[in-house]
Amino acid sequence: MRLTAAALAFALLATPALAADTEGKITAVDRENMTITLQDGSTYRLPPEMDASAVADGMDVVIAYRVNEDGERQITDMLLPE
Repeated sequence: MRLTAAALAFALLATPALAADTEGKITAVDRENMTITLQDGSTYRLPPEMDASAVADGMDVVIAYRVNEDGERQITDMLLPE
């Protein structure tokens, strides 16, 4: 029984953060909390080193992100198509 529990715990710890990508139009920018919201209602956290003034409502974006252990979507890369 202990071996099964240990194997399960190890498998959960070894699981990488979920990574994905999406695109859409920004409908809200929260510079205080460093987040953006897209037209589908999904919220994404901007990287701490990013200048939040570079993004604005109405911009189309392509985002690569990962879901952290708290279920928060953390942007890892962002493209602002022209």
